[in-house]
Amino acid sequence: MNDFLYFVIRPDESRGKGALIYCSGVNIVRFSPITKGRHGIGSNPSLRGLQLVNLGVRALALTRGATPKALRGNDCAGIAPTKDTWYTELLLIENASESFPGEIINYCVINLLKKIFKACMLEVHLPEKLPAPGELQDFLEPLCRKYR
Repeated sequence: MNDFLYFVIRPDESRGKGALIYCSGVNIVRFSPITKGRHGIGSNPSLRGLQLVNLGVRALALTRGATPKALRGNDCAGIAPTKDTWYTELLLIENASESFPGEIINYCVINLLKKIFKACMLEVHLPEKLPAPGELQDFLEPLCRKYR
């Protein structure tokens, strides 16, 4: 979680053993220097990227024997800061293994950034290893200045 994006996966034993709440979000305002004017008539690349990553999470859950389910409500309330404009999604994943949250965090962050940069036709070399949230923000801020 940083000023650009977040992926939070937390257990929810009230929904059963192996139940996870998956919360994700992108800050449309913070990504705008990279995305503005670099995409066609379609949706914003950061918003669409998050939607595509979440579809990937669903597919990954199914291949691991878990069950993804659409979820509505306020299970992720308070994660996204109230300033700026955030696009958020949430998902319930049932019967997930203990290792699943660690597997999908790396997948989510790297694939979201790949999708955004590809949609904006930018060749940005991503770090080999997923950086810590603050380091990732330090990586993205100069890109925003460069492409502003």
